[in-house]
Amino acid sequence: MAERAVTLGQLRASGWQSRPVKAEIRANAVARISAGEPLFEGVVGYEHTVMPQLENALLAGHDVIFLGERGQAKTRMIRSLTNLLDEWMPIVAGSEINDDPYHPVSKHARDLVDEMGDDTPIAWVHRDDRFGEKLATPDTSIADLIGEVDPIKVAEGRYLSDELTLHYGLVPRTNRGIFAINELPDLAERIQVGMLNVLEERDVQIRGYKVRLPLDVMLVASANPEDYTNRGRIITPLKDRFGSQIRTHYPLDVDLEYQIMTQEARPLSIGESVGVAVPRYLGEVVATFSQLARASNHVNQRSGVSVRLSVSNYESLAANALRRGLRAGERHIVARVDDLDALAASSIGKIEIEALEDGREGVIFDNLVKGAVLTVFNDRIEPMHTTPIVDAFEEGLIVHTGEDLASDELAALVERVPALREPVDALLDGDTSPAAIAAATEFVLEGLHLSKRLNKDESGPKATYRSR
Repeated sequence: MAERAVTLGQLRASGWQSRPVKAEIRANAVARISAGEPLFEGVVGYEHTVMPQLENALLAGHDVIFLGERGQAKTRMIRSLTNLLDEWMPIVAGSEINDDPYHPVSKHARDLVDEMGDDTPIAWVHRDDRFGEKLATPDTSIADLIGEVDPIKVAEGRYLSDELTLHYGLVPRTNRGIFAINELPDLAERIQVGMLNVLEERDVQIRGYKVRLPLDVMLVASANPEDYTNRGRIITPLKDRFGSQIRTHYPLDVDLEYQIMTQEARPLSIGESVGVAVPRYLGEVVATFSQLARASNHVNQRSGVSVRLSVSNYESLAANALRRGLRAGERHIVARVDDLDALAASSIGKIEIEALEDGREGVIFDNLVKGAVLTVFNDRIEPMHTTPIVDAFEEGLIVHTGEDLASDELAALVERVPALREPVDALLDGDTSPAAIAAATEFVLEGLHLSKRLNKDESGPKATYRSR
């Protein structure tokens, strides 16, 4: 920063050129696309659906509205657009609306440039400070977005007709940057009218003033499709002014759901003495649960099944495993099928289960969990490896499991029943600890039960597997 221009004359001498914000974003997007780099880090699953549309919109210089249910990375993509801005941008020092030193629009900046010429002081703004955001609420006012008279400035002796009495709203303060409105349909229609000039004529008009501020703003908005059509609405002239409307979606398969879930889940930090692991197959159960919920007739699809559900469930699964392992005095803890009971607390508040009879919500939830376990079991375990296990149970084998059963005891079952070795090994993924073997063994037993090849008697946190 020390080497950057500090006056308007130095800025001219440096050869810096002013350009509109959309041209700036386009140039940086072209550089990334040409280099084969993703526009955003951490956004996966949109490579062949959403991203091509967004790239088109940025190259075309469009204002954009994202339509999608909750938990579809709309806000993350909007906030990540700042990475396509230049890292630093010069403004007239002291400007409230990031005045371009070559083309100032506010009275303060115009007067300063007229008075000082090439000696006008220059400040530099980082791209992170060129982003403005507002969650649309019914109480949002024109003053919040555009601006209003500042009574304190009037009280200081200025005339009401003086442009310097204006207090600029969020949109002018994001001049030469990106302004985002989340949940746009919740914005009152009369306030939406105030955004028309920003999108088309590229200016704002403050009430009671003959003031025109030609702003340079990229406007981005988000909306839930249900709100878009039912609860609230975007007025037709405003919809018409958005250059591109992009529809987002949930992960299309379990692998993508798993990738996003493990990327976003917060790790359990409990020191080096205790470690918690969630086996891949149980993570897939959590991801499959969300996928099944999105296809279930018993879940209200209008409210959506967010990816946040998968993330919360994954974290709850790990937390329950930790609690169980600590009570058992274990140091290497691996999540088991038993720990899936913890998903109820993190799921019920995030999905709307529709049941004809009261009290059936729990049954529907349990069926979704069981369906997820069975789906992963069928994908992971070859049927030929399960027949010898069932034969062992038909010869009188009985297995007790539960939270209070130590991993060593459950893992020892593999030595007693050699037929378990092959399917268990297929689930270990390199972890051969007793805790991992115990978790894999219990998963195989539960899969056989859900396949109707073993009986299971449950009594609180304990369970007994026996032949049918």
